[in-house]
Amino acid sequence: MRPHDMGTLFHEVAARRTHTVVVLDRPFDIAPDRGTLFTVPRLADLVEEAAGWLHAAGARAGERVAVVKRNHYDYDLLACAAVRLGAVPALLSAHLSDDVLETLLKRLEPAVLVTDRPVPAHHVRRVLSLGVPGAGELALDDVRGTRAPAPRRRHDDDPLIVNHTSGTTGTPKLVVHTTSTIVNRLARFEALRFPVVGTRRDDVVANASSYAHGRTFCWTGSVFGLAPRKIVLLSDPASAGEVLGAHPPTTVEALPTTYVRWRPLARGPDNPFRDVRLFVSTYDAVHPPVVRTMLHASRRRLPLWMQGWGQTETGPLTFRFLTRASVDRAAHARDLGRPLPGRTRLRVVDPVTFRPVPRGRPGLVLTRTKARCTAYVGEQDRWHDKDTDGWWNTGDLGVLTRTGTVLLLDREVDTVPGLSCLRTEDVIEDRLPEVLECVVLGTPGSPPVPVVVTTDGHLDPRRWRSAVGDLPPLAPPRVVTWDDLPRTGTGKVRRLELLTRLVGHADTHGTGRWT
Repeated sequence: MRPHDMGTLFHEVAARRTHTVVVLDRPFDIAPDRGTLFTVPRLADLVEEAAGWLHAAGARAGERVAVVKRNHYDYDLLACAAVRLGAVPALLSAHLSDDVLETLLKRLEPAVLVTDRPVPAHHVRRVLSLGVPGAGELALDDVRGTRAPAPRRRHDDDPLIVNHTSGTTGTPKLVVHTTSTIVNRLARFEALRFPVVGTRRDDVVANASSYAHGRTFCWTGSVFGLAPRKIVLLSDPASAGEVLGAHPPTTVEALPTTYVRWRPLARGPDNPFRDVRLFVSTYDAVHPPVVRTMLHASRRRLPLWMQGWGQTETGPLTFRFLTRASVDRAAHARDLGRPLPGRTRLRVVDPVTFRPVPRGRPGLVLTRTKARCTAYVGEQDRWHDKDTDGWWNTGDLGVLTRTGTVLLLDREVDTVPGLSCLRTEDVIEDRLPEVLECVVLGTPGSPPVPVVVTTDGHLDPRRWRSAVGDLPPLAPPRVVTWDDLPRTGTGKVRRLELLTRLVGHADTHGTGRWT
């Protein structure tokens, strides 16, 4: 199934008379009066209307349209509307602070900013407010009813969309993708009807993601063309019990931290994951206890877990597949599987000399892929610094095994000599089921600090001592609740910010050069 032009995707799919029904957990912020049930033709109409709004606000071909709002799938609808005009959507998470947002808007200099919050708009030509407009801003009522111009096509190598990286180590990078990289190389591949892992016409496909990020834009380019029976879109993980209970999914894709938050639901009497045949996770490693819980929540005979590892800049680089039996044997999440045959190549090099190291030895992981982004907005020197003769520096430390799998150790900036933080987190979470999440932070001159998340912020000291007795020396645990941790829009912990809170500075053993 070939992905379509993203600006006219929904119209082209609707023309095939698809019967896909789209279910939301709450109305779109751009259409609060239209309910939570959509057909593909209704989505097509909404995208066309939104293109008219953006055009009336001043967006033109080749210019940027920034979006920052509450998390919901209408991020992707606004992106398609901007693409229809020939403009370049730049999607910014609402989790960004005002100072970071101002930095990114300065780099973008968008013609139009669509937002539902007060933002520093010094570098924006026009603000289209989804809430109460401020002085000089437009409200949706000011632009409703404006007819959209005819769709504009662009060259496949021209900028198509800007998404930002997670920002776990500082100000996020603004990543530029083209039709060639994100659609032709990624969405087109995903749009094939693969056995077992491909989307089927009778599937109920659920997605609970951060829609400001590039993953769901790529997913949109494939899943609607595959025409499943139903698509369920969650803007808040907390809505899963009610919405997925009413529309039990057969495939689920969610953020790693969302799966963590769903563990009690999956174990409960109203478990909505009983009919899931395929779980998909991206963005970050998922610790084995979480995978076990979700796979055992399914009543299917052989449910499958598919984990993709990659970056905003590259798309997925490796995949691994887990069953109940294999995850019950798994001791850690750092096995990321193998590179995609014929699509990505990986090598591991010495962090200082950049010479390849033998298989089985740790080093910096580099990749070569045609899906690589083409630029960082306002930081092209930083982009060039991560490129070495066509090999992209992921900034991750890992091992390429003799069998070709990738073992992830840590981000280079987070490294601790003689210790894998990720491995240690796996062990602690596996041995202490009451721990929802563990984050190990290293800083020179001190033992690594384990930050442990529990439901109530308490942990039995005796159980802790028993769990870590055979591990390398650690500082006493800092026990917190879920909301105590600073997180990105994709749920990742902002490790350097957390380290600063705990020890007063963000000094690490790593250089941080390739973050």
